[in-house]
Amino acid sequence: MTFSSEVKNELIRVNPTVRHCILAEILAIVYFIGTVSTSKNNEISLQINTEYSGLARKYFTLIKKTFNINTDVVVSNSALVRRKRLYSVSIMDDAGAREVLKAIKLLKNQELLDCLSLRSNTVLLNSCCKKAFFRGAFLSSGSITDPEKGYHLEIVCSTIDDALSLKELMEDLSLKPKITTRKKANVVYIKDSDQISLALGLMEAPTSLMNFENIRILKGMRNDVNRKVNCETANINKTVSAALSQLEDIQLIKEIMGLEKLTSNLEAVANARLENPDASLVELGKMISPQLGKSGVNHRLRKLSIIADQLREKVRRENG
Repeated sequence: MTFSSEVKNELIRVNPTVRHCILAEILAIVYFIGTVSTSKNNEISLQINTEYSGLARKYFTLIKKTFNINTDVVVSNSALVRRKRLYSVSIMDDAGAREVLKAIKLLKNQELLDCLSLRSNTVLLNSCCKKAFFRGAFLSSGSITDPEKGYHLEIVCSTIDDALSLKELMEDLSLKPKITTRKKANVVYIKDSDQISLALGLMEAPTSLMNFENIRILKGMRNDVNRKVNCETANINKTVSAALSQLEDIQLIKEIMGLEKLTSNLEAVANARLENPDASLVELGKMISPQLGKSGVNHRLRKLSIIADQLREKVRRENG
């Protein structure tokens, strides 16, 4: 089971206890996956279609509990995905469909509202109702990536107006979503892990939130360990490369002019490096009498490098 499915299975079991929040969640389901049909006799029917049986069951329960209206449930094979079931929950009775649409403010004066704007829908006045709507929107048209793979929560909207309305509602809940276009759909998404954590809390998914946080902590620890290992590896490589370069310079000086012709200070450092090719600068400094600090050893090694470069240039001119 995917992480997204686990989150939705938890949210399915969240049942609002007050009518206004129930209406907000019904509004979200109808808004995202509902279809309103009008017959020649001007009779209205309301249908939702989903491939998620849990959502069909929750919608059925909310409608029955709130309005005591009979609904028709049909299970068929999905035309889009093989081996997938499509669940349809329909209110075919005109009076029942109108009652639901009127309650969720999509019907006014017996006229179906063409512009289903969330900004002006009075069902969403309260913060708790906005949370319920957000939960319903995610259940209907949302998904979340497994946090082991990345951080991404999204809700797909049919139109840019729907996406802008949902974005505004989420901003009212202190979320900071963005909008992108994917094929013909408009996607409202969050990529920040802190924001996704907040979203899971707003939708009332505490178990999923805890699992998300545990994975996030483990990933953070792994990343810290990897950074330290990479840093140490880089330092080791840098130290080894520097030591090899120093040995090459000192060997050249020894072969061409002899280390005894160096000043005593430089000769001491050169011999210490030749005898201890793997030692760090701090360790080299402790081997010399009188002892030197890291910067002192580094300064003398740079002088040896300059002398070696001068000898290479001299050899080049003589052979050139």
